Amino acid sequence: MVTRKSRREIEKMRQAGRIVAEVLALVESELKPGVSTAHLDRLAERHIRAAGAVPSFKGYGHRSNPFPASLCISIDEEVVHGIPGERMIRDGQIVSIDAGAIYDGWHGDGARTFLVGAPRPEVAQLVETTRLAMMAGIAAAVPGAHLADISAAVQDTAAPHGYGIVRQFVGHGIGTEMHQEPQVPNYRTGVRGMKLAPGICLAIEPMLTLGGPDVEVKPDGWTVVTADGSLAAHFEHTIAVTENGPEILTSV
Repeated sequence: MVTRKSRREIEKMRQAGRIVAEVLALVESELKPGVSTAHLDRLAERHIRAAGAVPSFKGYGHRSNPFPASLCISIDEEVVHGIPGERMIRDGQIVSIDAGAIYDGWHGDGARTFLVGAPRPEVAQLVETTRLAMMAGIAAAVPGAHLADISAAVQDTAAPHGYGIVRQFVGHGIGTEMHQEPQVPNYRTGVRGMKLAPGICLAIEPMLTLGGPDVEVKPDGWTVVTADGSLAAHFEHTIAVTENGPEILTSV
């Protein structure tokens, strides 16, 4: 069921979102060749807890294989849900960081893909187009519009470049749970979907690749990679639909 949040509830989500934005900025300041993904994860968890929040991701999922970290760190062909560990960041890689925080029971969820060093121009364009696709989707989230308008805006930004648009993982509603209804595809489905109204909160998160759209999950049960080994980028903001249009909640 889709729930509309009150102003007070959105303020709680704004607090959670601000913590997420702070974590992403902190990671960006530390992200350089030779840094381990485990180090970045420890920094993130320390900041989230010091801010009075709880990491959304740590322990998430089925109890037989809960996610073991506070950040998802996905490198190069990894699309989402990469597990931090002792591997080191290398020059020329692209690194997607997904962060989540729970503040007083309410979630914030955001992601950015970072360039380490000086990647090839086509890689930098992939990353920037993914960011622009997210922003186009956000701009379409106005009262009276439909979910399909968000999906179309994302697809129309990505399609001219020929990028693969990942279909198996999509945006989502968010609130007292990290993943709520409705799902928010990044491509046209042929269905208009629900009408947007003030109080609806969504996580809009396009995932684009330099190759095809197909992905698979590695044996760890979490890390999603492109099926063809092509590079991938991922951006995400939590937003609230308001009377005046979309408000990004995952910003400082």
